[in-house]
Amino acid sequence: MQRFKLTIEYDGRPFSGWQMQKNAVTVQQVMEEAVHSICGENIRVFGSGRTDAGVHALGQVAHLDMEKVIKADRLMGGMNFYLRRYPVAVLACKEVSDDFDARFSSLKRHYIYRILNRRAPAAVRRGLVWHVPVPLNADAMQDAAQVLVGHHDFTTFRAVQCQSKSPKKTLDKLEVIRQGEDITVHASARSFLHHQVRSMVGTLKLVGEGKWTKADVAMALAARDRQELGLNAPPDGLYFVRVEY
Repeated sequence: MQRFKLTIEYDGRPFSGWQMQKNAVTVQQVMEEAVHSICGENIRVFGSGRTDAGVHALGQVAHLDMEKVIKADRLMGGMNFYLRRYPVAVLACKEVSDDFDARFSSLKRHYIYRILNRRAPAAVRRGLVWHVPVPLNADAMQDAAQVLVGHHDFTTFRAVQCQSKSPKKTLDKLEVIRQGEDITVHASARSFLHHQVRSMVGTLKLVGEGKWTKADVAMALAARDRQELGLNAPPDGLYFVRVEY
């Protein structure tokens, strides 16, 4: 039995997220179909993290076990051949030891959220950024973001359907950087709650508009109540960037 580590890139727009679902096309599904086409085995592809419908990935990591003896570059080439109908690509593939687990071996996950901050809507990048037409104060967003860094109860920033056992997480980094009309939010942690990044970005957008202050963000966090969330950002601008092991 061989175990392979895959690094994957995908455009999340055509998919109902990563995880297999009935009556919906998902990234996990098309990955497993590609593997089946190569070896004829029904193999589960385990992702390092689940992404929601419309969320993208630049460096999602997954692993799979295969009985068929095959070289990593052949597996990568074969998967990309069968995945060509979808906006999914295997960027790297290598054989790893049996104790590697894409999800449980991870030490830190990195996301970015892209905001297009200009009056004109997105044309080329529609569905790949969150278009915010009103001017945003990125410096105020960066300052308010630091309230959320550290170990906290993130209940306010947690989706109702979140399956995590605890709302307490340690957020290692939350940075807001402007480059011209583009604002990018960088978030890093060992793990995130369902919708946590989108909820934090949506709240920071309110700060950038001047509707919320840094103190409002602190009060929302302290409330530990989803009802106190300011705004949940759309999935369009969210990217799963990479995983550290």
